[in-house]
Amino acid sequence: MIARARQTTTIPSMADDWITTAKAAELTGYTLRHLHRLLRLGDVKGRKWGREWQVSRSSLLAYVKTAGELGEKRGPKPRG
Repeated sequence: MIARARQTTTIPSMADDWITTAKAAELTGYTLRHLHRLLRLGDVKGRKWGREWQVSRSSLLAYVKTAGELGEKRGPKPRG
């Protein structure tokens, strides 16, 4: 009997896309409060893993790109 070597294909794992809210804040400069708001509103994809929320990195980066294109500014708005 001839032994054949197994071929393995590396498929990117969906787990690689999920990051903690702390890492998301570091990546984007957004506050944790703002990230939780984005998750609550469904603007970015998220999931709860135990007690911690995780954010889809690709969803977050797509949101940041769209927000940048729309010219949304972070921080409080000036009172007029």
